Amino acid sequence: INTKGARGRGMIAKRIGFDFFLTDNQERPPAHVKDFVRENRAVPGAGYYKSFKGTAYDYFDARGSIFFNVTDYINVQFGYDRNFIGNGYRSLYLSDFGNSNLFLKLNTRIWKLNYQNLFMELNPAHIRRGDNLIDKKYMTMHHLSWQATRWLNIGFFEAVVFGRANRFDFSYLNPIIFYRSIEQQNGSPDNSNVGLDVKANIAGRVQLYGQLMLDEFKLNEMKGGKGWWGNKYGLQLGGKYVDVAGIKNLDIQGELNIVRPFTYSFRDTVGNYMHYNQPLAHPRGANFIEGVGIARYQPHPKLTVMGKLILWKQGLDSAGINFGSRIGQLYTTRPFDYGWQIGEGMASKGANASLWVGYELKENLFIDGSLMLRKLDVPDDANLTRNSTIYSLGLRMNIARREYDY
Repeated sequence: INTKGARGRGMIAKRIGFDFFLTDNQERPPAHVKDFVRENRAVPGAGYYKSFKGTAYDYFDARGSIFFNVTDYINVQFGYDRNFIGNGYRSLYLSDFGNSNLFLKLNTRIWKLNYQNLFMELNPAHIRRGDNLIDKKYMTMHHLSWQATRWLNIGFFEAVVFGRANRFDFSYLNPIIFYRSIEQQNGSPDNSNVGLDVKANIAGRVQLYGQLMLDEFKLNEMKGGKGWWGNKYGLQLGGKYVDVAGIKNLDIQGELNIVRPFTYSFRDTVGNYMHYNQPLAHPRGANFIEGVGIARYQPHPKLTVMGKLILWKQGLDSAGINFGSRIGQLYTTRPFDYGWQIGEGMASKGANASLWVGYELKENLFIDGSLMLRKLDVPDDANLTRNSTIYSLGLRMNIARREYDY
């Protein structure tokens, strides 16, 4: 990967802040990333791209925003970038995995409450055919967090994905929480999700966190225990431990992510939980269970070592049948209504283990070395089974590392 560009941030008249990030990239990624590109017609984290020398991709990444305080309590940010909501390594609400988007964010802090409004312009699923105007869709989010005690934070999340023939639906500009009521008043044409999250800090060194995301839920179907397809939800449970066993700068993190089949999908290609052919939340889509383990150690201010192990089990589509893992597929194409469990479909198991060592030669100038072992086992389709070993050595200045941990 060859990346060059510029980034900066600053203040205007001590009132208006700005940041920008501009890079030109040529990337020949690992095989599993190329598989993602072929399947989704998108380079992860990028927008428009071109083929480069037959085996690589060329893309430009331009991001930036302006931000200012309206009062001591309200901050406004407007820009084109990525956002992330949550405390985990992954997010079941909104992650920074995919392409950037145009957004307006209002963040209000009053007493023990932090209230975020996020309005986004997105692109629905598409196949690029020459130069033409890509359609638009929209997403609005609310996240309200309450610092219940000094150690406990409780949050409530809601989001609606909708399309109105390339115009915004102004009823969703309502800054007050409970979008579901507005969505029902509009005739219930849109994809609405709600969630509950919690974060607990214990003894100053341990943090426990979790997210529950509900895409659709019927209590009587849940009690019935018949595996109704519409019980669509995701669950995240995780924990962080800093200075393990009293060893300074040795931190570990463990996380479990579970997402039911058809979660994030919709009855049309506009309302699904995707932007520019990429998931807005977890990069794996749906119908999976995943475990993440991370250990990070900084024995010297200039030296950092990080190990990461990601294990997953997922049900894949088979013989053209939609088993609920690809969220761009319409959920109306499901083969049956009951008997759905996580992993339904063609079984697959994967592991991604990596070790990274970084040394800071000068301020923000790093030399990196890494090793990644990735294995995907699909017993029923040998063409999908793939083992990869990737070594890398690089020089990096003022830029984050490119991750392939999915």
